[in-house]
Amino acid sequence: MIWGATFLIVQNALAVSGPLFFVGLRFGSAALIMAVIAAPVLRGMTFAEFKAGVLIGIAIFLGYTLQTYGLQTIPSSKSAFITALYVPIVPLLQWLVLRRPPRFMSWLGIALAFAGLILLAGPEGTSIGLGIGELLTLLSAIAIAAEIILIGGYAGRVDVRRVTVVQLATTSLLALGWMAPLGESVPTFSWLLVFSAVGLGIASAGIQLAMNWAQKTVSPTRATVIYAGEPVWAGIVGWYAGERMVAAALIGAGLIVAGVIVSEMTPPRWAKGRRSVNA
Repeated sequence: MIWGATFLIVQNALAVSGPLFFVGLRFGSAALIMAVIAAPVLRGMTFAEFKAGVLIGIAIFLGYTLQTYGLQTIPSSKSAFITALYVPIVPLLQWLVLRRPPRFMSWLGIALAFAGLILLAGPEGTSIGLGIGELLTLLSAIAIAAEIILIGGYAGRVDVRRVTVVQLATTSLLALGWMAPLGESVPTFSWLLVFSAVGLGIASAGIQLAMNWAQKTVSPTRATVIYAGEPVWAGIVGWYAGERMVAAALIGAGLIVAGVIVSEMTPPRWAKGRRSVNA
């Protein structure tokens, strides 16, 4: 819900800042906030936790940066559709990397959620074409999928507070470090930029900490179906702010919610068999 609500703030903030500086400032603020929260346990950080944080941070940086640069040459509807490809990519990576095949109901939930995302993207978003913008956005979807898989792979084996600090700091340093090579300058001072970055920093710290903690008990595939609700909440916030939601988008939102519910269900026949085994 919080993730989806941040889109409107990001859109306004990018009017006064380049994407890399804003990502660096946002995640830098998040890292500082998280460092204060995790201060009592930071000294006990292990190399495995540092490595996990760096790898997850790299994936977050690539996901945000590639998507942002892709948006410079393709419409947001197409970007949303291509980015949504992380929904079917995650269960495949989970199967290949973690050796955990998704359940049938998870696949069904993924199908419903992906169908909903297609409706949200609209005809323009699903049009065929593979230029540089589409390719960069596709790579961002793979990076997002990798982030979810990495979090799932390390969850339960690390202290989520320490890992969250490292991944947020890594994302910030990479974004700021790539400004000069990619020709982005530091923007002029703006209170809108400061308040947006700090506010989103608080949100980002909470989101990343929640993801790291929750995926101890929630599989990457199931988490992905839940994360697919992000554009639904973004649409609700946009509608509240005056944007118009067409009927197809409303149906798409309904399918995503249905996908989340279905992925949590167990068919009656399977549930009966499970009870018999437990008995």
